[in-house]
Amino acid sequence: MKVTYDPDVDVLRILLNSAPIEESDEDKPGVILDYDKDGNVVGMEILDASRRVENPRGVEYVVTSEPMLAVGEKKAEKYGSDL
Repeated sequence: MKVTYDPDVDVLRILLNSAPIEESDEDKPGVILDYDKDGNVVGMEILDASRRVENPRGVEYVVTSEPMLAVGEKKAEKYGSDL
């Protein structure tokens, strides 16, 4: 993954992998998603980034030990051994 910010044009770009971009669509005003030939998201551009992102020059990288859940998915409860 690669994150770049160009202050001259105020664009924040996030590349998820090196696959060639086949198509780009403006998902929301000022947010452009890039897709590969299979329709997978491979990148994102945020226009006017300094107005949309707290600090477009700073990146916080966090590794979590908990698996991410899909939208609407609930975390499984752990059952005790006190049966």
